[in-house]
Amino acid sequence: MNNITKEITPLTQNDCFTIFSRVKKEFNFPLHFHEEYELNLILNAKGAKRIVGDNVEEIEDMELVLVGPNLSHVWLTHNCKSEEIREVTIQWHKDFLDEKMLKRNQLSFIRRMFDRSTKGILFPRETAQLVYKRLLVIDQMQGFDSVLELMSILHQLSTAKSMRVLSDATFNNDQVLNYHSRRIDKAFEYMNANFHKPVALKDLAKLVNMTEVSFSRFIKRRTGTTFIDSLNEIRLGHATRMLIETTHSIAEVSFNCGFNNISNFNRFFKKKKNCTPKEFRENFSGTRVFI
Repeated sequence: MNNITKEITPLTQNDCFTIFSRVKKEFNFPLHFHEEYELNLILNAKGAKRIVGDNVEEIEDMELVLVGPNLSHVWLTHNCKSEEIREVTIQWHKDFLDEKMLKRNQLSFIRRMFDRSTKGILFPRETAQLVYKRLLVIDQMQGFDSVLELMSILHQLSTAKSMRVLSDATFNNDQVLNYHSRRIDKAFEYMNANFHKPVALKDLAKLVNMTEVSFSRFIKRRTGTTFIDSLNEIRLGHATRMLIETTHSIAEVSFNCGFNNISNFNRFFKKKKNCTPKEFRENFSGTRVFI
């Protein structure tokens, strides 16, 4: 799994979801996974190759795929000759609809769909045709209306007939752990609220009433990453969002997101994103809306 990139998305705890829409000539993002759910509508890309988990297929000119958390996936140009590939991607947090809510009878279809999405779901063309116009304009809606629209779309998808699970196995990254813990939640809430300021291990250890050594081992065991890597990944998410939404210089983005050394920021960014902050901003085209 070393050649699979963990994507740090720009979604913050205060966002419900993000929608990203663009027209391009090729697919150039590497094989990756992330903790969020992702719904992908791909148009005019006949001949491109889709990889989800252990499933590899050449796609038609329209497809709609739901990818669950931490499932490796990518689209490759392959045999696609189109000059106007249309891509609409919606990402939302794992707890956008929490476990208690999903247990309600009225959400049973969505719950089953989410369960199946751990292996990836390809919706039938007929379903994609029914919802694609709604997906194309959801970013033009305002606030709560857009959240209701997304939930309505998810319900419609969950009742679709002939949806197909793509992967034979759940290719979740071995480093991704299920770390439900009030102490971890409290620590991550603090890091998200204070990412732009110096955050020391001793601050978090005191916050959760543990020694520094104990907390350092605890967060590594529960999340698979060190305290500083967890903090830097949070900062990176805010940095990518700032690169998208603002015209701040790279140095300003670095310092505003808590990276006090721009060289370290560039090095960490390239390690996680496979490109520099400058390349990320230059290569970014299209519209991304956070709701």
